[in-house]
Amino acid sequence: MNMDHGHDMGGGGGGMGAPPPMNGTMMHRHKMMMHMTFFWGTKAEILFSGWPGARAGMYALALVLVFVLSFVVEWLSHCQLISPGSTHVAAGLLQTLLHTFRVGLAYMVMLAVMSFNAGVFLAAVAGHALGFFFFGSRVFKKSSPPDAHKTSDLPPMTC
Repeated sequence: MNMDHGHDMGGGGGGMGAPPPMNGTMMHRHKMMMHMTFFWGTKAEILFSGWPGARAGMYALALVLVFVLSFVVEWLSHCQLISPGSTHVAAGLLQTLLHTFRVGLAYMVMLAVMSFNAGVFLAAVAGHALGFFFFGSRVFKKSSPPDAHKTSDLPPMTC
């Protein structure tokens, strides 16, 4: 009869066992330190284990990828791809699909920024900023002719 009230250190007790002993037969795995503060440098792991590696060219490619991802997130946030003649079901399905894709890309950008690499952070912010400039700001929007009956420049209030 076991009298230690669930403190069985053997297997099968549902508890976590001790890690296997380190001996000469086990392969040594390379562990990369995870930064918990911002750092500068090309030796970062972004999104995938071992990527982009230690090469500066791959790091630059990773920064371009983060920039493009955040730029596309802004485009998807401000695009109107629903045609006026669409049925409500088709429009709703397309909106849901685009929203799901946008949120997935936004989470990818967030995970990249969680590498705490300052270059990745700046690439993400620059991509969002430029994407908003092109798609969300008034710079490239077609302006409608002024309305003679308009009493205010404020947008109408909707609830």
